[in-house]
Amino acid sequence: METKIVTTDNIIEAGEIIRRGGLVAFPTETVYGLGADAMNEEAAAKIYAAKGRPSDNPLIVHISDIEQVDLVARDVSEDAWKIMNYFWPGPLTVILNKREEVPHGTTGGLDTVAVRMPSHPAARALIRESDRVIAAPSANTSGRPSPTTAQHVWEDMKGKIPMIIDGGAVGIGIESTIVDMTGEEPMILRPGYITKAMLEEVLGTVQVDPAVSGRTMKKDVVAKAPGMKYRHYAPKGKLTLVEGPEEQVIDQINQMAWEKTRQGYRVGVIATDETLSRYYVGVRRSIGSRKNSDTIATHLYSILRFCDEFELDYIYSESFFEDGLGNAIMNRMLKAAGYHLISL
Repeated sequence: METKIVTTDNIIEAGEIIRRGGLVAFPTETVYGLGADAMNEEAAAKIYAAKGRPSDNPLIVHISDIEQVDLVARDVSEDAWKIMNYFWPGPLTVILNKREEVPHGTTGGLDTVAVRMPSHPAARALIRESDRVIAAPSANTSGRPSPTTAQHVWEDMKGKIPMIIDGGAVGIGIESTIVDMTGEEPMILRPGYITKAMLEEVLGTVQVDPAVSGRTMKKDVVAKAPGMKYRHYAPKGKLTLVEGPEEQVIDQINQMAWEKTRQGYRVGVIATDETLSRYYVGVRRSIGSRKNSDTIATHLYSILRFCDEFELDYIYSESFFEDGLGNAIMNRMLKAAGYHLISL
């Protein structure tokens, strides 16, 4: 299959592909998505096939207008409407009870549906032009770092999908927050740019699912939302995170990097603007500034893909603060490292 990279001026052609049951990769404000008609089970199956994604990992349904919630969900609570009206369009996904018309092939076999209204103009234009609600996970090979540019999508999806819409680099850089609104209390299933504190300003108390908190992989998890069950975002090399006092972290990473380099391996170090100059072994890159967590989120996946470009065997990274957006950053990095964390 030939894969075309087009500009946002090609929305009409992209919409036709979606209507015919095909796949189109498109930009959102979080990461690039791989879209198909959410109400077409065969089209949803093509997403799983292109990504090599486990079929029990639910897809997120993207809408362009809040009225479309009623097309896919039933028995929507007052609190769910409250946060959707407050945070949409934006990087928040809400778990709701699905309508019977939504195929289980889209929801990973669940009777709930994940819904989001992206703020990126190209994403919403594609939904409107296609006249469909669009199921879309990240447009990468399952398990790899998510794509934040059209080139990243091309690396993983060329020959597998007909079209990639190039909208430039995304703004946020990590996937949406997912909150389950089908239980007795709101429950965060995936941390993201919309933080727990932000949700609590609107809803009051919000819980965090134990499956996505902590520093160890949870077993036997029912994946009610993308990213809960499987290793994700991982570079090809072995990533290790190191947390603790700054001086000890730097010394530990330098020591491990030196030892692996001495053994003949290709080694990388992920640091910050504040610490980069204090590392002296391997391929060294800054992920951003600790003074601005947005910069770390924006560069997270691109730096992991950079590690693959350099064919690094071992990658050592500083750990990052876990309050606010840092919680989402560490969630992604722990999964990318397979929860390989050294605490000093």
